[in-house]
Amino acid sequence: MTIYTDNAATTKLSDAALNAMLPLLKESYGNPSSLHTVGQQAKEYLEQAREDVAQAIGASAKEIYFTSGGSEADNQSIRTAAYLGAKKGKKHIISSKFEHHAVLHTLKALEQEGYSVTLLDVYENGIVKPEDVANAITDETCLVTIMTANNEIGTIQPISEIGKICQEKKVYFHTDAVQAVGHIPVDVNKMNCDMLSISAHKFHGPKGVGVLYVKKGIPLKNLIEGGAQERGKRAGTENVAGIVGMAAALKEANESLDENMKKISAMRDRLIDGLGKIERSRINGDLSHHLPGTLNMCFEGIEGESLLLLLDAKGICASSGSACTSGSLDPSHVLLSIGVPVEIAHGSLRLSLSEYNTMEEMNYIVDTVPQVVSYLRSISPVWEKITKEEK
Repeated sequence: MTIYTDNAATTKLSDAALNAMLPLLKESYGNPSSLHTVGQQAKEYLEQAREDVAQAIGASAKEIYFTSGGSEADNQSIRTAAYLGAKKGKKHIISSKFEHHAVLHTLKALEQEGYSVTLLDVYENGIVKPEDVANAITDETCLVTIMTANNEIGTIQPISEIGKICQEKKVYFHTDAVQAVGHIPVDVNKMNCDMLSISAHKFHGPKGVGVLYVKKGIPLKNLIEGGAQERGKRAGTENVAGIVGMAAALKEANESLDENMKKISAMRDRLIDGLGKIERSRINGDLSHHLPGTLNMCFEGIEGESLLLLLDAKGICASSGSACTSGSLDPSHVLLSIGVPVEIAHGSLRLSLSEYNTMEEMNYIVDTVPQVVSYLRSISPVWEKITKEEK
């Protein structure tokens, strides 16, 4: 038996996505830039996918640019705003301390190029305060970039309020919506954003495909030169099969959104009820403003890596945080940003669910995790020290 609860890292490809992709791999496999029949067939698929993605997020097709994923979309949006800001003498960027590294590392690179960066606190509840954004904006600010939902603890940010502040201050606003799209309602107009990043493999689409939404009128800066694809803003032959698969997956996700949110939330609540009873455990992030399927917990006195390996041996696939930093021995920057002590942050567990999970699987997890935690604590000198201090 294998129970997959690492959907924040990647998801199973849906049948809808796979079936949509097959004709592009076997029959209409032409280059959409070619003028012959097979190429133009591919182009028709490409532009229909663009329309479908745009409709799913309340945008127009001309505002949709296809990328290789969320990281590329983050990079291109941030560098676009930075470039446009520099032309006006504005080189200050605002973000938060618990953004994805695709954002944080891009900002660090820009600092080395002469930009100044303000990283806002996210507090114990894992939520950015709109008033902090307003207070941080200066006459030098060219961009605010705040994620829609955190990839490790699942907290949802007040994006519409932040976007409205940015509009009033005439500052570009970008949001990394990689963990949100396909899981909660997303409408670029209601969010008041100028740019938004999407990654297909987070909602049962294929890997290696993403979207950058760019509000009409913003001159997008190229990251990749060499061709006229994507209206001259992203060179390279489009991954048409992947793009079509993404559009199909997103359409299916949106059509079942309410049903899936209800089902997934119920399963997450079962985990909260069961695992929350473990001694000296803590749930990270505000559960009232939260993704339906993400649960992040810490267990004192154990190491997260050992927990994951033992759970895997019992058929449970989980993680301790972002898959992009899974090789790091450092504790999660997200957990540290919300005030979790280093020694506790090392014992973290992230369970992220999808509609393919079942309540029976949740019951198994609720039975299994306490056993594994208990075993690890029984051989942990750290836990022995904690219990001795309590006496």
